[in-house]
Amino acid sequence: MFNWMKDLNPIVQALIATCFTWGVTALGASVVFFAKTINQKVLDFMLAFAGGVMIAASFWSLLAPGIEMAEAQGQIAWVPAAVGFLLGGFFLRGIDKVLPHLHIGYPMAEAEGIKTSWHRSTLLVLAITLHNIPEGLAVGVAFGTLAYDLPGASFAGAAALALGIGIQNFPEGLAVSIPLRREGMSRLKSFWYGQLSGMVEPISGVLGAIAVIYVRPLLPYALSFAAGAMIFVVAEEVIPESQRKGNVHLSTAGVMLGFVVMMVLDVALG
Repeated sequence: MFNWMKDLNPIVQALIATCFTWGVTALGASVVFFAKTINQKVLDFMLAFAGGVMIAASFWSLLAPGIEMAEAQGQIAWVPAAVGFLLGGFFLRGIDKVLPHLHIGYPMAEAEGIKTSWHRSTLLVLAITLHNIPEGLAVGVAFGTLAYDLPGASFAGAAALALGIGIQNFPEGLAVSIPLRREGMSRLKSFWYGQLSGMVEPISGVLGAIAVIYVRPLLPYALSFAAGAMIFVVAEEVIPESQRKGNVHLSTAGVMLGFVVMMVLDVALG
């Protein structure tokens, strides 16, 4: 799918790949034009599936290549992985505490971040936007590593990551637009807010690519940082949201299936 991009600058590759993932978010949001609601079990399964994809991507596409690169650079292999991973989690925790947002299906009283009078729709979009920051960053960093001929960095691996993130963005776009439509918002506005949550991915993707290209020693740390940020989102938000309505076993199945799909994509293509 992305083979025609091979000869482009890694920053341009990151931009195109994250525009693709943003586009799949918009595709998911477009379901609102055909349906006003969606079965809760289906929504929970799809969210959990997205979580499984993110967990697999964190290891196969980010941590493992980061460890390999650290060894190639003569560093202690586990240090960048451990430090970067924890910093990614702390970074997302900081944003989580500050950014006003509301998770899907939660009452306004449970909104997180700095207290604000913003509308429910805005807070819902910001919650999914929080999911998308590490996803865009991960894709950008993966393509940025291609600027150097290092072990663990491959175009196929970066493309597989972008494809996996794109697949799991479909339910994220849907998870914003459908609840907004159910609450009485017009189809067009529901779609707009749904796709808007994915707009941060090209921004964070390009920034991630630029950072690793111009600061080469940060490569293993950057990959691990993106992995830690994604795992934080999965553990803090995605899985709890998918189980909130009591569909625990279905959610577990979704996580496992998502993990396998991303693992197969990365191993087969990368």
